[in-house]
Amino acid sequence: MPDFADIEPGQQLPPLALPPLSRATLALYAGASGDHNPNHIDSDFARAAGMGDVFAHGMLAMAWLGRLLASWVDPKQVREFSARFTNITRVGDCLTCSGTVTEKWQADGQRLVRLALQVADQHGDIKINGSATVSF
Repeated sequence: MPDFADIEPGQQLPPLALPPLSRATLALYAGASGDHNPNHIDSDFARAAGMGDVFAHGMLAMAWLGRLLASWVDPKQVREFSARFTNITRVGDCLTCSGTVTEKWQADGQRLVRLALQVADQHGDIKINGSATVSF
């Protein structure tokens, strides 16, 4: 776990590189989350909807961002975590979650750090832009 004194704006979190997204991962996530939207698990349905094939749940990629945060600090330290979904993640995409410290300050007796978060695929296409505030 990082020490507040050693954290500086511009500092990068260790990235989280994930294996290629598989249909099995989508099915497992659908079962675990209860989100059985056919766009995520039924190729025929997704094609009929003009999507070409199934694609990942947005919240799956956000969960991986949460995993990135939890690998850096104790989840109890996270005060705010938000994301904007910018692109569809397709089967076979290799995602990398990354984070950068953008701000460090103290307020109301708390030592706080703001992070810019991102999920991008192997081509550099951004899937999610996010942010988090962490207390130390």
